Amino acid sequence: MHDKNIKRLVKKQLKQQFPEWNQLTKREKKELSKQVLEEVVRTYSFDEDIKAPMNELLGTPDIQSADIMSLSDMECFIDNHNKRILKLPVPSKRQYIKDPELTAIDKLLEDSIINRLLATEGYTPCMRVIHPSHMLRAELLKSLKYPEISYRKYCATQVNNLQQKPNRAFVSLPLNKKVYISHSQLSQFRKGLTFSQLVNIMVYIIHLFIKSGRLDSRFVVHAIDSSELSAVCNPRPLATIKIGDKKVRIYADLDADCGKRRKKRDKSEYFVGYRLHTLTGINPLTGHSYPLISIVAAGNHHDSLLLEQLVMLGKTIGLELKVLIADEAYGDGDHSEAIRKEYGVTVVTPPRENVKLPDSVDKDSHAVYMDQLCEIPMMYIGRMDNGSHEFKCSTNPEECIRSATCGQYREIPVDAGIFGQIPEQVRGVNELRDLRKNSERPFNLLKHREGLEPLRVRSQHGLMAVATFASMANLLLEIIATRKTKRKENPQQKLILAA
Repeated sequence: MHDKNIKRLVKKQLKQQFPEWNQLTKREKKELSKQVLEEVVRTYSFDEDIKAPMNELLGTPDIQSADIMSLSDMECFIDNHNKRILKLPVPSKRQYIKDPELTAIDKLLEDSIINRLLATEGYTPCMRVIHPSHMLRAELLKSLKYPEISYRKYCATQVNNLQQKPNRAFVSLPLNKKVYISHSQLSQFRKGLTFSQLVNIMVYIIHLFIKSGRLDSRFVVHAIDSSELSAVCNPRPLATIKIGDKKVRIYADLDADCGKRRKKRDKSEYFVGYRLHTLTGINPLTGHSYPLISIVAAGNHHDSLLLEQLVMLGKTIGLELKVLIADEAYGDGDHSEAIRKEYGVTVVTPPRENVKLPDSVDKDSHAVYMDQLCEIPMMYIGRMDNGSHEFKCSTNPEECIRSATCGQYREIPVDAGIFGQIPEQVRGVNELRDLRKNSERPFNLLKHREGLEPLRVRSQHGLMAVATFASMANLLLEIIATRKTKRKENPQQKLILAA
């Protein structure tokens, strides 16, 4: 972790001393990065324990101190808001919105609620022409209809063009007055949103999504996965130094870092940028998956370091997390066991092949026996208080000649292999693991349909904001179901619910 702590100190110093970092030339950035990195390493004490919390080492928000609303809080907030707000009849621009998708989404969104969730401390509605709801609607419109074009072109041709009345009506801008939203204003809007505001506005959409009945909490399994997003910066580092067997690299985008990409035939093995770690809800009966909440971290951080933060965030917003599916990068036996004890969430990952099988376990069928002399497979009972798996002899005592000397019970510790949080002896666990592949589909939608790739923002916070808007657009499309293809229920998936 010393390499992460060193980069944390370098980033903190550069951001504090050079608040206009993006305005500097490449040569200036390179010289300053090299000087600060060398100075931090020279004065750094490798013998002292790292006192910085994990979220600072990873460059992610502090979830515990954030003012985040849960789904139940959001329901009360909306009810109280509707009681205190007197809705007067006002001229509606909805008649100008010709697109059926935009019309349906426009009916779902309550501008007054959005303004309260995204307003700054000194927000005064009567003194403003442009409100947070206008900005949010402009971001949603881009994700829904114009993800492929730049913000500059989008604002000039689709928002500020008075001939585009359907778009301006959706954004709630005047149709015959020159009230404009520039791309720099949208940039400042994204920059000004706090992590709490981004999560709360996402909770508002999740509340609408659950209320629509698309996500039935009785039949939902949650999954975690990640996807890489290349940063908009020079892939060559400004400064590099080696700490042990690891390298500390400083890039023009201070929060970005070099990570290893999943095997792609048409892309390089490494990338410079971020990973989008997303908590997804999956309906086992249909296989439909829905991205719910995300965290953005630098591309070099191992996935397992983000597992606890995503679970904590999901619990904070009130999701009923019970079983969490992930790939093997997100946990091992000890890490997953800590998550189960702390949050009551069972993490199911594919078994690692390099984990040694316990004694008296068949390597092909994975049947568990009492010892090497036993020929009767044991039956899985469940988890013990100490966290181990308990197995019991599956035959009657009078049918076994060793019953007088055999204990008939056996414990096997949890590991990262076939005896994970839910061992393979449990009916339906393999079908549950196969559901993890469904969580990859939302990333394809977020990247190609909602426009996260190529990335059009130049900071980690900007990416977090854009990813939130893309997820909101995705859930809104799921609510109105205009692009949804019907899938038949798979009878085999009912084994998952039985497990």
